[in-house]
Amino acid sequence: MPRDIDLPLGDTTLERGCVLMGDAVKARIYGPEGAPIIVVMGGISATRFVADAEQPSERNQGRGWWSRLVHAGGPIDTNTFQVIGLDFAPNDGDGACPETITTRDQANRLKALLDHLKIDQVAAIIGSSYGGMCGLAFAQAFPDHVAKLCVIGAAHRPYPIGVAWRGIQRRIVRLGLEAGTPKEGLKLARELAMTTYRTAEEFSDRFTLEETSHNPAMFDICDYLGSRGDRFAEQMDAKRFIALSESIDLHRVEPEAITAPTLLMTAISDQLAPLPDMRELRDRLKGPSELFTFTSLYGHDAFLKEYDAMGPRLAEFCESLS
Repeated sequence: MPRDIDLPLGDTTLERGCVLMGDAVKARIYGPEGAPIIVVMGGISATRFVADAEQPSERNQGRGWWSRLVHAGGPIDTNTFQVIGLDFAPNDGDGACPETITTRDQANRLKALLDHLKIDQVAAIIGSSYGGMCGLAFAQAFPDHVAKLCVIGAAHRPYPIGVAWRGIQRRIVRLGLEAGTPKEGLKLARELAMTTYRTAEEFSDRFTLEETSHNPAMFDICDYLGSRGDRFAEQMDAKRFIALSESIDLHRVEPEAITAPTLLMTAISDQLAPLPDMRELRDRLKGPSELFTFTSLYGHDAFLKEYDAMGPRLAEFCESLS
């Protein structure tokens, strides 16, 4: 059975000087006690529910956000490893979100959790998107506490056009907050974000531009984006989104300071962690490194879609930890 951890950290002064009020690290641990430990982290909307869902429904059928890869007998095998998932700060429902939080702050929270559990070193951190950034930040800050690293769709710095897109998203959300309609702001920001996560080729193959509304004119692609926006707005707090979105844009690590052997993975079509940046990260890492690339119509979202492409390479990575 999974084991839940709720570690109070209290009021914490963050890297850029603001205070995170009443923080607590919320984590879930899967797998047999005493087995080697893998920390798994995803995008900004990912949770500690890696292998099972908090509230099983007809839609998720009880599955967590990466359950296709993290399960008994799977590429990340919960019969062989303990897998730790955790929620990023700020937590949902926090009374006051910090003005800003960094990937180094998230790494410090992970270190506090490992200290609480009396874990000196994890076998690996596997991080996708924002979780990959946090994994890199942890490996730089605490090199003796992680044996190996796997980073999917994340580099040592954000890509400039991604910073521009996210800046627009945050301004949309702030307009929603100022108007007293935060969910509308989140909805529109997510619609824009989806066009950066996916590829033009996927949208061209998927949508016919069938008109679904005459006044104003709406199309099947607009309906799809609207549904994604609605779902996100129900799950994400507006101020939390602003803090985490900005955290991506503040992310910086020095690859030369990272000594852990590292597997990098990326879809060639990823617009947010483009191949040249991933190659630069590979070449600058101090420790042994490998870049595994694969094709996908799903762009940055490939880490949530391309299980057949990633599964065998992740299984090989995990076998190397034994």
